[in-house]
Formats: sequence, C-alpha cells, structure tokens
Amino acid sequence: MNNCEICAFRNPKAVISAIILKDNKLLVFKRAEDPLKGHWDIPGGFMDEGESLEEATRREIKEETGIDAKEVTFIKTFPGITEWEGNDFPVLNFFYLVDIGDQEIQLNDENSEFDWISLAEVNPENIAFEANQRCVQWLKDNFAFNIERVKELTTQLDDSAIVKEQSLYRAILSGYVSKEYDGDTLIGMGWIFPRQTMLRKQAVVEDMIVDDAYRGRGLGRKLLDNLVQWARQEGVEMIELTSNPKREAANGLYKKYGFELHPTNHYLYKV
Repeated sequence: MNNCEICAFRNPKAVISAIILKDNKLLVFKRAEDPLKGHWDIPGGFMDEGESLEEATRREIKEETGIDAKEVTFIKTFPGITEWEGNDFPVLNFFYLVDIGDQEIQLNDENSEFDWISLAEVNPENIAFEANQRCVQWLKDNFAFNIERVKELTTQLDDSAIVKEQSLYRAILSGYVSKEYDGDTLIGMGWIFPRQTMLRKQAVVEDMIVDDAYRGRGLGRKLLDNLVQWARQEGVEMIELTSNPKREAANGLYKKYGFELHPTNHYLYKV
C-alpha cells in the first residue's frame, strides 16, 4: 500500500446530499461534529462501498432522520472541496430531491437541531461545504416558488386540479418552466418537457397559464416564445400541445404562432 501510486491521486470521493423541501422551505441540520461543527448543513454523507447513489441517499436519510424516503429523484451533481483533520480533498456531490411526506424527523448524534428555511431567504454562504452552497444557489434560482400562488393560477386553468409540491419540483427537473412576474407576484407560467420517440426528439407544452387579470397583454405569446426558444436550444424537432376548444384566446394564439391542428384522437387512461 505504501507504494500504491493510485492512492496518491486526488480523485474526488462520491458524496450524496438529500434536498428535502416542504412549503418551499429547505430542511437543514446544525452539525454536532467536526468538520464545521455548529454550521447549518444539508443531510447526506459519503457513499459506502458497493452502494448505488439511490441506496446511499436512502441510507443517509434513515441514519440522520429515522425516516424511510418515499421517493428520490436526481437533481444535479456539483464538485467541491471538503476537509478532514486539516486535510482538504475533492468530492463529487450528487444531489437528490427526497420526498419524506409527513413523517416525523428524529435526529441522530451527528446533528443537534434542524430547521426549515425559505428558499427565497436562505443564504448559500451560511450552508456548510462548497458543493452544498452551489446547490442551494441553484435551488434558489430554479425551485423558489410561492406554492400557494402556483395553486391559485392553476385553478384558473382547471378548478379541479390539485397541485402537489413534489410534483412541481419533479416537473422542473424533467423539463423547463417559463415564468412571468409583476414585481414579486407570479402572473404567468408555462411548462415544456422533452421526449424521445423512435422518429424524432419531441417536446410537449403543458400548463400554459396567465392570470385572468393580466390577459390580453401578450404574456401568453411571451411565455410561448420562451418555451420554443428552450426547445430549439435542446435540439427538439417537433413541439406538441393540447388545448381545450373552449379556450378561444389560447387556441387563437397557437394557430397564429404556427401550430397546426393535427387530426387525431387524444385518449387518456387513468392508471
């Protein structure tokens, strides 16, 4: 082992971190151990030999919270530097969105307390470790929503719709959400997600919504422009969407934009 060349390489160690969100607030723990004792941290840790990323995420959540994760969804990977006993070394941190439902958190000895911090208000610099800070900034840029406002907008489109917070985050991860604001108030949003078929790379536009009080100001066109631009950047060849025939303004926008009505039967099957 003393002559092992590969042992001297500064290859990054694999780390997983669990992003747990509730009411658009991030779950953070106060570290009870070094390094960075007393700092706020995101639950997670180093992978064990033989573990998959998902297995390591579920194990760390169980160890630090006593909770069995309901669902884990990959977010992003960030490199970083961590420290142990005065030595710095590189890590590659895999971040997962973790749904814990309404289960009660039970801390172990690694952490002294926990808190929920609004994504809009959290300061990444107050979170331990470089990769965590980079991820928290990404969350602020992409996941910070007024959840109640999203629900209000959605009911204007479909009053029977039930917005699930975790589904909103997973929707963002699987595609792209365009947003329009009046000051701090969300007044419009649209979602597009890609899919690869045997014929081509396609994308589907769903949930195009503009607040009733702001319609007629070209916001629908602005949202659609943004979604189409994203599709072009992603190499999408064809965009599809469906729209209720009763939504005359929306259908008029799509036809004027260049969408062609495709003669087909659209079926839904509830699983």
